[in-house]
Amino acid sequence: MLMADLFSSAGLDKDAPRPLADRMRPKTLAEVAGQDHLVGPEGALTRLLASGSLGSLIFWGPPGTGKTTVARLLAGETDLAFEQISAIFTGVADLKKVFEAARSRRMMGRGTLLFVDEIHRFNRAQQDSFLPVMEDGTVTLVGATTENPSFELNAALLSRARVMVFNALDEAAILRLLAHAEAVEGRKLPLDEEARAVLVRMADGDGRASLTLAEEAWRAAKPGEIFDAAVLQQVLQRRAPIYDKSADGHYNLISALHKSVRGSDPDASLYYLARMFDAGEDPLFIARRVVRMAVEDIGMADPQALVVANAAKDAYDFLGSPEGELAIAQAVIYVATAPKSNATYTAYKAATRLAKEAGSLTPPKIILNAPTKLMQAENYGQGYRYDHDEPEGFSGQNYFPDALGRRRFYEPVERGFEREIRKRLEYWEKLRRERGEG
Repeated sequence: MLMADLFSSAGLDKDAPRPLADRMRPKTLAEVAGQDHLVGPEGALTRLLASGSLGSLIFWGPPGTGKTTVARLLAGETDLAFEQISAIFTGVADLKKVFEAARSRRMMGRGTLLFVDEIHRFNRAQQDSFLPVMEDGTVTLVGATTENPSFELNAALLSRARVMVFNALDEAAILRLLAHAEAVEGRKLPLDEEARAVLVRMADGDGRASLTLAEEAWRAAKPGEIFDAAVLQQVLQRRAPIYDKSADGHYNLISALHKSVRGSDPDASLYYLARMFDAGEDPLFIARRVVRMAVEDIGMADPQALVVANAAKDAYDFLGSPEGELAIAQAVIYVATAPKSNATYTAYKAATRLAKEAGSLTPPKIILNAPTKLMQAENYGQGYRYDHDEPEGFSGQNYFPDALGRRRFYEPVERGFEREIRKRLEYWEKLRRERGEG
């Protein structure tokens, strides 16, 4: 038995100092802050618990949003044995031991909730090792990740688990945490109103960070001392984000950056980019928005914009900070000065709307393959014209379901690459008129 276990068994750990965040860990799901969509009265997890069937889950969200806490509470709510591992410190041999222990519990009539922190750090083969024990009910897996599960987890694993999204805590949720901390400590934070708002912004949506900062403030304050915003930042050796505290600065500045790019103003775009970097914004958040600008506001007017935006994201991943920020700045200049078109964006929305309204219509038979004699007898593929053999390499056939007829969603603008597409569509219209199709 480990020495730590000996002290714990003797109860000697009860008097050991514990961080405020650990002492304030919620005892019930209702006490979890900022995740009402999951653990509120009508929350997704609340409904699962009420149904009596939990199933395997993936918790996706930023640090300090309650993923580990909720996993522990779920084990208590379902009377499952709670087993926690971290992908950073766990190898294949460790996994085998965990699975064997879970099988032993199952033979004794008790299930296991296996919480895997940083599950995205397991490689593909390690992720596959969870599949058999998930399928036969040996464990109920709850994996936690800060990365997008669609990109970081195996499709087979995702197909056996439901993804639950944890949100960064908003200002109101963090203020409730701080008020609760003051009640637990039996004393007020040594902060004036402005300093309190600064501390909230320092936490950046991380509940654990907000409590750690509060604890640091209490340690640093002399008896009777009250910190203002400037002193607090000096004492904690941190700068609060410089977003306007009277508004949602995080969203205001990214909106200002996006609209400056859309308005083809590289200088204003760089100004707002610099403000966000200076405020401590996550560069990958900005990089993702630049990718969105490339597809939403430039599109086919300059398809290279998407390549540049993605390359900037990859460059930041490779270089890190501060060199990687320059790659994002370069991408911002590129998208700001590129020709603009939202034709792809509006066409996709129109096509999506029709797809939802029209239902599951069968494509015309001329463009369906006929691998069987029955399908050949039903005229599948009959009359299909191979475009490469047609004049100009373009047949002008109707590819829409017969019930819909031809539709037009995409209307290119006379900018950049879209000029070539315009020529192609004009030729298509000419073919239709020659064939009397209207």
